[in-house]
Amino acid sequence: MRLKRPAFAQAGILKNQVAQWASKIGVRPLRVQIQPMTKKWASCSPSGRICLSKDLLSEDRAFQRVVIVHELLHLRVHNHGKLFKSLMSAYLPEWERVANGRIRSVCGYKDYTRFHIQ
Repeated sequence: MRLKRPAFAQAGILKNQVAQWASKIGVRPLRVQIQPMTKKWASCSPSGRICLSKDLLSEDRAFQRVVIVHELLHLRVHNHGKLFKSLMSAYLPEWERVANGRIRSVCGYKDYTRFHIQ
């Protein structure tokens, strides 16, 4: 996928945010890529690859942060249990408000009344 010049610049900014948050959280993603995704905002592979939807480039920074932190935390916690939710709240206390209504498709979690990003 080739991004046009403005999108390319936005992609660089988004990847920079990922690097900054990875440092804060203490994780090291193997690879970060931005690509078309039709059903999710992002995904994280067991090997450590983070994929972000190119549609995320047009979202506001606060929502981008929620998606980024969500995926990076999966490098530490592989489920959406209490620990995961506690870490989300510790890093982004406002994450549930920011993600309001768009929480269903970050990584395929079904019951996301209180938790998932779509």
